[in-house]
Amino acid sequence: MDVTTTNTVTVIGANLSVRAREDYEFVLRAIDGDQKSYAVLMNRYRNSVFHTMLKMVNNRDDAEDLTLEAFGKAFNKLPSYAPRYAFSTWLFKIATNNCIDHIRKKRIHFLSIDDPIEPNGDHDYSNNLKAGNLDPEEQFIRLQRVKLMRTVMGKLNTKYRLMIELRFFEELSYEEIATELAIPLGTVKAQLFRAKEILFNILQQPGAKAYLDNTTRKGKKSAKKVSKNNVQKATPAPADIAVAAEPAPAPAVAAMAY
Repeated sequence: MDVTTTNTVTVIGANLSVRAREDYEFVLRAIDGDQKSYAVLMNRYRNSVFHTMLKMVNNRDDAEDLTLEAFGKAFNKLPSYAPRYAFSTWLFKIATNNCIDHIRKKRIHFLSIDDPIEPNGDHDYSNNLKAGNLDPEEQFIRLQRVKLMRTVMGKLNTKYRLMIELRFFEELSYEEIATELAIPLGTVKAQLFRAKEILFNILQQPGAKAYLDNTTRKGKKSAKKVSKNNVQKATPAPADIAVAAEPAPAPAVAAMAY
C-alpha cells in the first residue's frame, strides 16, 4: 500500500477499505478538535475492544476499564497515526498491548500444594484441599434427586419436558437448543420459563415437599449402607439441574438439584 505526502496532505493508499478511509477522515477531524469525531470512532469500536479485553482478562470490570484506557491512549496519540494500515488495526494493537501490561502487573503468585505452610513445617497445603469427587453417600443422594426430578417431569407435556431435558440434563445453551429444535431463541427462553414455573407449582402441591424430604432421608441411609459394604460406586448421574441459576421463579426445583 502506497502512502505519499505532498505539501502536508496525506494521500491514502488504495488498499484501505471504505470503512478505513471513513475512519481516517474522522481521525483528521478529531485532531482538528471535532468532539463528535471522537464519539463516532469510540462508538464504532467500543464493543469490539471490550469483548477482546474480556476474553483476555475474563473480568467485566477490568475489561471496561481497559477499554476506556485503550481509547484514552489512542486518542492522545492520534497525531502519530498514519494510514499505512486501518485505524482499527492501530487501535487494537494499543488495546492489546495495554492489556498485556495489565495482566503482567496483576500476575498471581502461585503456590505448590506440596510447599509447607510454615517454613520447615510438616504440614502442606494439600491437607486443606477438599476432594472434588462425590463420596458414595453424596453420589447416591444426587442420583435419588435426579430420579425424583425425572418423576416430576413426567407430569409435564412433551414440549416442556423436552426443554428441561435439553437444558439441564444435556446441558445445552439457549442458542444450542434453538438450533437443535429450529425455533427462535425467544421461544426457547419463554418455554423454559414456563416449564420451570409449572415444575415449581407441582412442587408446591400438598405432600410434594414431604416426599422430597423422605426420599432424601432414605437416600442417606441407603448410601451409608453402600459405603459400609464397599460396593462399587454408582454410575455418575446427569449434571446437576441448576435451575436457581436460570431467570425463573423455581427455588424448590433448585433445592432438588443439590
